[in-house]
Amino acid sequence: MTAPQEVRAVPWQAEARVSAVQKRTVRLLAAAQVVGGVGIGVSVSIGSLLAESVARSEAYAGLARTAMTAGAAAVGIPLALLAQRRGRRAALSTGWLTAAVGGGLLIASAVLTSISLLVVGMLLFGVGSATNQQSRYAAADLAAPLHRARALSIVVWATTLGSLIGPNLADPGAWVASVLRLPPLTGAFVLAALCMALASLLLWAGLRPDPLVLARRQANAAGQANAAGQANAAGPANAAGQGNAAGPPGAGSRVHAAPRGPAEARDPRSGTVRTALRHLRRSPRAAFAFVSIVVAHTTMGVIMTMTPVSMSEDGAALTVVGITISGHLLGMYALSPVVGWLADRVGHLPVAVAGQAVFLTSALLSGLSHGSVALMMTGLFLLGLGWSFSLVAGSAMLTEATPTADRPSVQGTTDTAMYVVAAMGAGLAGPLMHSFGFGGLNAAAAALVLPVMLFWLRLARSR
Repeated sequence: MTAPQEVRAVPWQAEARVSAVQKRTVRLLAAAQVVGGVGIGVSVSIGSLLAESVARSEAYAGLARTAMTAGAAAVGIPLALLAQRRGRRAALSTGWLTAAVGGGLLIASAVLTSISLLVVGMLLFGVGSATNQQSRYAAADLAAPLHRARALSIVVWATTLGSLIGPNLADPGAWVASVLRLPPLTGAFVLAALCMALASLLLWAGLRPDPLVLARRQANAAGQANAAGQANAAGPANAAGQGNAAGPPGAGSRVHAAPRGPAEARDPRSGTVRTALRHLRRSPRAAFAFVSIVVAHTTMGVIMTMTPVSMSEDGAALTVVGITISGHLLGMYALSPVVGWLADRVGHLPVAVAGQAVFLTSALLSGLSHGSVALMMTGLFLLGLGWSFSLVAGSAMLTEATPTADRPSVQGTTDTAMYVVAAMGAGLAGPLMHSFGFGGLNAAAAALVLPVMLFWLRLARSR
């Protein structure tokens, strides 16, 4: 009697129809990232100038970054809950459209010299950053487990083009403003608002079928099929067991109960923030991914807030500062497909941990730069690369360690924490640099790596 051959289950993501939808989804998300990312790039270079112009005070120059970060933090969970209920298409298109409305309010604030419109506009404009970040998760919804980080990284990489184009829209924007007879700085925000509205339209019209909705449907179907298969396989054994129970005294019996359906089909609380926090407490791998993403964004925010100030104090020209920031952005985005490939190849956890080593190297070089442009540029590039390692690998790990039904809420909670903690770190960066210098600030940022490494050692011991 020959033993039955082992049948290896093929993941549902490998089905031809699902694979085709995934490829089209990633292409569409990447296109929307390029278009919408232009608006985010505008905010980085011109947002503070617009705030200073409207308020007519240098004190308001920092308001732009603070308000936009607050706006991104405030909508992280609402966007995730909208995705939970209506799918990625509704959440992402709504996010980009909201940011476009914020751009319109910023234009109105300059025309009317209204600080209140400026603040509201900056808050809504910041929604674009949150939408930009949550798009990476949509790329992972239908991705095969062995290619999840790679799919996610392509969407992160697409932001490169927008982030490089956006900061250079000052001159074209001034021409647009002159044609429309608007204040000069508003022209770039006219272009930014149009780009964000186009990103919203692209996703609303093209993200069909919705990747999250399809992923849930496929996961539920696969779970039910597996449960039915296990029940059928256990059927003969159960019958034999029941026959043995009726036989001679002392004969053993074992009854196999059919497994229950997938968790997302049976837990009515799935998708709530409380469920997300509960999952992060119970899943060490998800918790590690959460911590690594939050720490990475905070570390980057702490250093980047004061880098232009430090370089200016050391006598660097504005052109050199701009080139250094561009190198940092390249480190963040340009190599993300390589990072994604590496994470799928060697594992999400090792790549996330490697990101911490990159952070430490970056802090060492930047902290010891003392006016050396070469050391500063190298350190800032590595800072962006460490962020890419942590974000790409951590996001893929978070998705992998979370049930399909809970993913949007867990992802949204992670992104909200990422923005809130990073904003707090940026707020402390100035006093830290004033007290300990730029080297001391880098040492403090390097210390943030400690909780990630401790968490990694805890995971290693629990294996």
